[in-house]
Amino acid sequence: MRVVLQRVSHASVTIKGHVKSSIGRGLLLLVGIEASDTEEDAIWLVHKILQMRIFDDDKGVMNISALDVNADILIISQFTLFASYKKGNRPSWLRAATHNISIPLYNKFCTLVKEGANGQVGTGEFGADMKVELLNDGPVTIVMDSKARE
Repeated sequence: MRVVLQRVSHASVTIKGHVKSSIGRGLLLLVGIEASDTEEDAIWLVHKILQMRIFDDDKGVMNISALDVNADILIISQFTLFASYKKGNRPSWLRAATHNISIPLYNKFCTLVKEGANGQVGTGEFGADMKVELLNDGPVTIVMDSKARE
């Protein structure tokens, strides 16, 4: 699994002109799933994300976790994180998992975040045309890959 994590002042996702979810201070997570991903990948990433010290303490040092600040979290599925761009100019999506793998794993990821987070958790809609708005705070953007954990 691959996650692009952005620390945000606020973020929202709009589908067909209606805001599905919006959050205040917290994290926007763009989540990509490939065929070899398992529930273990989701568990590892959620634990790492919730514990990662990327919020400022009173001295302005990133030393506080999402759990410590009761951060809101917005989770958006994003198969394009596994784009292959080596050949030609049109990206290939062959590494992205098929729906029978990605939908249950995305749902499990969302459930794990909701169970572990202290703040509000919102989601997009898997496979929908989504408009995501955010105000990146910092900016802080971190790319995480469950296959690179060792």
